[in-house]
Amino acid sequence: MSEDIARVAGNIAALNALNSLSYINSELSMHQTRLATGKRINYAYEDPAGLNIATTFDVRRQGLKVAIDAIGGSKNMLATAEGGLRKIQDILVKMKTKAMEAIGDTVGPTEREAVAAQLASYAEEIDAIAAGTQWNSRPLISGSATSTGGSVFNAFTSTLSFLVDSTGGSVGFSFGLNAAGGSSRSFTVGTGAAQLGFNSTYMNAASASGTAAGSAATYITNALDFVKQGVREVGSFMARLTFKEEALTVQYINTEAAYNRIMNANMAEEQVEASKFMILQQTAVAMLAQANVAPQFLLTLFR
Repeated sequence: MSEDIARVAGNIAALNALNSLSYINSELSMHQTRLATGKRINYAYEDPAGLNIATTFDVRRQGLKVAIDAIGGSKNMLATAEGGLRKIQDILVKMKTKAMEAIGDTVGPTEREAVAAQLASYAEEIDAIAAGTQWNSRPLISGSATSTGGSVFNAFTSTLSFLVDSTGGSVGFSFGLNAAGGSSRSFTVGTGAAQLGFNSTYMNAASASGTAAGSAATYITNALDFVKQGVREVGSFMARLTFKEEALTVQYINTEAAYNRIMNANMAEEQVEASKFMILQQTAVAMLAQANVAPQFLLTLFR
């Protein structure tokens, strides 16, 4: 740019140096802000389109994170149900062994009464475990859709619903098996259709006999089949949740990477740029000082 050095009223060289210094200060401030915050975009004017895209990625990554956390909570809930089922299964195995001991003719009435009393005690423990296996005060392996307001797990149709009821409200989780006759069956002791189907008569000391012990063993075997089926179905659903969790985790990582590339600063690059503009700032100040002094040579014309 040409300029008339004889016209001192307008110091064009100094104005150019000042303009360059203002630009350098602005760029230096931007890079220092990025270094301080770790963000490449701190204000919308820096990259409006990039901020728009990054916001979309941010919404998606937050949603994926919530979904992954929800799956983790669901797996914990199912693990609680599995723990209760596994313990009931262990008790049923012991009960079947005891019932089979009482079938033989070598066992006397007194021994059979002792076995019947032990079976009754085991049955009470099954009820206690079923009642105590809960999640957020909701029974997991006892009750039914009517008693809990939740949806029942149907082992014969391989469907599982939780946290919803018939009206779509959030009410909790109920786990039960569908008996062969089509009625819901939960893991508590009793003779009703919605229970394991134990007949308390066969656990009564007054009815202790080889025949009663054989009938008790049959009921226990049937109940054990239902519990084993429940353990299997809970495990299958947990495996499905694990696959879904792994898939969502991959999506979350890739979405986070895309967001990071747009929004977050490359710290090494920003440090290089900041260093460059700090040097330019010093040279610009020096040039501005020289530009302000340069017109003084005209004073020699007045000597």
